[in-house]
Amino acid sequence: MQTEIKNKVSTSLEANADFLKRELGVEKNFDVIHLEVEYAGRKMALFMIDGLVKDDMLHLLLKFMANLKQEQLKDVTIKEMMKAYIPYIELESTADLDKAADTVLAGPTALVVDGESEIILIDARTYPVRGPEEPDTERVVRGSRDGFVETIVFNTALIRRRVRDRTLRMEYIQAGRRSKTDMIVCYIEDIADNDLVSRIKDKLSAIDTDGLPMAEKTVEEFITGKHWNPFPAVRYTERPDTAAVHLYEGHVCVLVDGSPSVIITPTTYWDHLQHAEEYRNKPVVGAYLRMVRFVAVWASLFLLPLWYLLVIDPSLVPGNMKFIGPNDPGKIPLFLQFFMVEIGIDMLRMAAIHTPTSLATALGLVAALMIGQVAVEVGLLTNEVILYLALAAIGTFATPSYELSLANRLIRLFLLITTSLFHTLGLVVGFALVILFLARMKSFGVPYLWPFLPFEARAFKDVVFRSPIPLKHRRPKILQPKDPDR
Repeated sequence: MQTEIKNKVSTSLEANADFLKRELGVEKNFDVIHLEVEYAGRKMALFMIDGLVKDDMLHLLLKFMANLKQEQLKDVTIKEMMKAYIPYIELESTADLDKAADTVLAGPTALVVDGESEIILIDARTYPVRGPEEPDTERVVRGSRDGFVETIVFNTALIRRRVRDRTLRMEYIQAGRRSKTDMIVCYIEDIADNDLVSRIKDKLSAIDTDGLPMAEKTVEEFITGKHWNPFPAVRYTERPDTAAVHLYEGHVCVLVDGSPSVIITPTTYWDHLQHAEEYRNKPVVGAYLRMVRFVAVWASLFLLPLWYLLVIDPSLVPGNMKFIGPNDPGKIPLFLQFFMVEIGIDMLRMAAIHTPTSLATALGLVAALMIGQVAVEVGLLTNEVILYLALAAIGTFATPSYELSLANRLIRLFLLITTSLFHTLGLVVGFALVILFLARMKSFGVPYLWPFLPFEARAFKDVVFRSPIPLKHRRPKILQPKDPDR
């Protein structure tokens, strides 16, 4: 059903111009440009945002229209004018004044012609943008060095460059009553499941809020609904090749204007443990790197609670492992030492983010030498606590997904608490609760621990080991792809 237009474009140039000047705040905003012109004997008005328009392109269009003769535009409709007398590709017209005002704020230029009941929208816009540099969080030794940027059109082009499939779809959705944020739902129509695509589009269309200033993170909270769950239900990537790989598998990507991160849906726990570096090496090397990463992640989760259990219950320690310590428990209980260092690591991480690059090295020296060494010497911390927390921190930073690494840190603290309260039973029950929690979790209908729970041998083998690409003939069955064969 067609929506009724609240403010229609009239045939009076003055009435249309007054509406746009009032809604766009022409007299109050220095960067909103209102230009009155007359070409071929017809009065016109232009509305645009300074800084969002291509000056050279608009200059050429105005120069061309200035050379038009009066008889050329006599009795010419808006549609005919767009086809014959405005030599530009991205043109459209609208009879809705509200749409024209919103479009101008997005960057295009509105051309109001006296006597016409439609406004011409010229999409000659440009956004301030940085170069497509390699993302810091997903670096590879060998591979492409381009990454997504904050401009959505550039990001769609980076994907198109790698996915030249005729059925690649880029569907436009706008959200935010005030921000009018642009979003793109990207998928390969011949592969992606229709129900999955419809579910994601429905969730995006149902977003009801003033604005999306935090872009993809706000979108994630609206479409997943898991507000208090620390584990990420979607995966983020800033690499076009990673997004392309997931599109070929049958995933759906969501691009949000203003963000260099693309949302990949749905995802499992194991998707967050894979990295492009594994596929930029030989299969054997890639499998080794993946196993090392798994060990690092498991160590970041369970090494510290397990060591703490052995300390508070020495009867569990084998005779040949007495060296694990601690030799000196220190003056502060170990449990408090753990929390002090955990909070200290987070403080150091936040300080490193906000510290200028030229001072980052000095900050690291201060943390390592002055704080760590002095804390041990005065008896505030023990050497073993520093050692095992350092190993846990290394495992945390080795996790490819930043969101998963933060979730794992909270789980580590949870296991420490249960172990300190109930010893062996606390560690076992805490671990079981974490597994049950993950087993019950789903991402857009996909079990979070698949293919471990529910178990599927062939897919689980591909998760644990980095299989050679020529031997991977099937797409993930859990995504229900239309074309299961690669």
